[in-house]
Amino acid sequence: MRKRGKKYNEAVSKIEKGKLYTKEEACKLVRETSSSKFDGTVEIAIHLNVDTKKADQQLRGAINLPNGTGKTKKVLVIAKGEQAKAAQAAGADFVGDVDMLEKIEKENWFGFDTLIATPDMMPLLGKLGRVLGPKGLMPNPKTGTVTMDVVRAVNDVKAGKVEYRTDTFGNIHSIIGKVSFSEEKLVENLDSFVSTILKLKPSTVKGDFVKNIAISSTMGPGIKISLNSFDK
Repeated sequence: MRKRGKKYNEAVSKIEKGKLYTKEEACKLVRETSSSKFDGTVEIAIHLNVDTKKADQQLRGAINLPNGTGKTKKVLVIAKGEQAKAAQAAGADFVGDVDMLEKIEKENWFGFDTLIATPDMMPLLGKLGRVLGPKGLMPNPKTGTVTMDVVRAVNDVKAGKVEYRTDTFGNIHSIIGKVSFSEEKLVENLDSFVSTILKLKPSTVKGDFVKNIAISSTMGPGIKISLNSFDK
């Protein structure tokens, strides 16, 4: 069994075992139970009642958090001509086409957090699916990263858009901010994220859609939240 540190155990002692907290209480606690010396990330985990073997129950998309994530993401845009110029003007960190794809393939370069591409570049990008896919970097129309509106896509990512995707077990993991955020900002981001997911319930899902919701800080314990805290 993994031995936990003193700070972690002190943090756990502040959480009542088995209790489901309101979203306000949880956001207050997640800041109080952060044990890292740096500004920790606040993460969310949602366990859904879905069968990911069924295509219509595989959820994937992106959410624009009202207060961003507190992290500046580096953006690579794969585009040509006017779209490439527009991406540069919008503040993309890297812009190119074949040259950037060769850099990824030949140099194993991944100095970016998000990859945006115009539709005409997808056939070339498809050849890199085996290296981009496992890292979650393959552009996808569902997340707004395959688009002709590269300016909006770059602005959304820079403003704090987060992507989500159900894993094999029906879990969704994402970030909703930093420990340094005020409780109010964390609540707003949490509410926005959960409300978006709740609206995505597939018609084929029977019974409760969400099984449980929890948030935690980097290296901090999980805090379970009551579903009654959110508008359904």
